[in-house]
Amino acid sequence: MRTSPPFRADHVGSLLRPPALLQARETLTGDALREAEDAAIRDVVRKQRDAGLRSATDGEFRRASWHMDFIYRLSGIGQAADERITVRFHNEQGDLEYTPAALRVHDRIRLSEPIFADDFTFLRDTVSGVVPKLTIPSPSMVHYRGGPAAIDPKVYPDVEEFWRDLSAAYAEQVSRIGALGCTYLQFDDTSLAYLNDPAQRAELTERGDDAEHMHLRYIRQINAALAAKPAGMTITTHMCRGNYQSSWVASGGYDFVAEALFNELRVDGFFLEYDDERSGGFEPLRFVPPGKMVVLGLVTTKHGELESKDTLKRRIDEAAKFIDLDQLCLSPQCGFSSTVEGNRLTEDQQFAKIRLIVETAQEVWG
Repeated sequence: MRTSPPFRADHVGSLLRPPALLQARETLTGDALREAEDAAIRDVVRKQRDAGLRSATDGEFRRASWHMDFIYRLSGIGQAADERITVRFHNEQGDLEYTPAALRVHDRIRLSEPIFADDFTFLRDTVSGVVPKLTIPSPSMVHYRGGPAAIDPKVYPDVEEFWRDLSAAYAEQVSRIGALGCTYLQFDDTSLAYLNDPAQRAELTERGDDAEHMHLRYIRQINAALAAKPAGMTITTHMCRGNYQSSWVASGGYDFVAEALFNELRVDGFFLEYDDERSGGFEPLRFVPPGKMVVLGLVTTKHGELESKDTLKRRIDEAAKFIDLDQLCLSPQCGFSSTVEGNRLTEDQQFAKIRLIVETAQEVWG
């Protein structure tokens, strides 16, 4: 078994909010809400440890969204007062739309204070016997969400200045959160998975982006954000194709981005969505160099039906044809609750899946 992250049995980050916490979010504010969140986080940290995980998150219980709660705390970024965007999600029953406020870069981007610092220190001081893990959206998400139209040209007449400021703010965040004792940080990123979908690349081209090379820009900017990461900190990235109330946005294997992504992105490990045919085959894993870890997201968070342990083992064996088995780990394909609404399964089903992952990993890797 591995003694450093990512672990053989791991999970992405977000967990279903318990009913009491959902009610508290509707009725409480300020210190009272914080106390309710604290109690829920203590409980879910214990449940992660008891399920056999070697790391624990706070379930993202203090957030409404996996990414926007972070992005809007970067100075210079805010919501457009009178404009919304439409993101179309798909599931077996049909489509649904998510219509958040549009994002605007209205001033120079900088980090005024470390984001989620209090959240992380509470998690750090709560865990016992496991590694506290913090998840934040990658720099790519700031750009992918709005594209060139979201950046005020009066603030950034040269887009290179936007990218420099964005990566510098992230580099400061990494440094500051590392100083608080964070040794396991994850950059969540849908953009690098979305870009494998020709329909998504067509949308980016239509809005004025160089869609055929956008993944190279994103890789470069994430690397700039990680250039001075603290010694002893493990940084992973998680890539999925959308996760909102058991629905998704994009499809397509990792082939379009794989060679550059796995060889050039300077992270320690990749959490990859692989729960159904939308993710393609394992062939792109042949580009992963020695020393990098891949966490196979073989267990879906989209529904509560429990996977077969034999099927998971067979798929791990299939992946090991393209990458050394010792470079592999196992996890769910995404979070269980990327937004406060959560996916369509119960808390018992959620932890049954986590225990299945732990048991399967023990049987595969010892």
